[in-house]
Amino acid sequence: MSESSFPFPVPMGIAEIEQCIPHRYPFLYVDRILEFEKGHYIRGYKQVTATEPVLQGHFPGNPIMPGVIMIEGLAQTSAVLGKITKENNCNTCLLLEINDTRFRRQVVPGDRLDYLVTVLKRRGHFFWFEGEASVDGDIAASARFSAKVF
Repeated sequence: MSESSFPFPVPMGIAEIEQCIPHRYPFLYVDRILEFEKGHYIRGYKQVTATEPVLQGHFPGNPIMPGVIMIEGLAQTSAVLGKITKENNCNTCLLLEINDTRFRRQVVPGDRLDYLVTVLKRRGHFFWFEGEASVDGDIAASARFSAKVF
């Protein structure tokens, strides 16, 4: 569900995402935001393609999306939610901690990596999140993490 007070409608594309977070190609790992509820959750995705720069070396002839990149995609998605939640009162989101990380499935070119991030707790500038990255409903990666949004 979109919040009417936030200036971006859903779905949000690359142009709107880039207005929320400072990441740019080739280090932008969220392509679209599908829905959100301010302060509660956000859904987005990354379409994995064979032309991803990181896949050129991981691994030649057998490209697999690195697990740390999946976690980065979750973190970037959470940064969009932090910006939405705090509206225009912030321009920086710093990842502070990653816990309980699990990798369960390989992600390859052609997969759509769906992100779901929920807010576990918030105190001032600090957020605690839980996220899952999945392909066709199968969890590929999950983690709990915290960030400072200011």
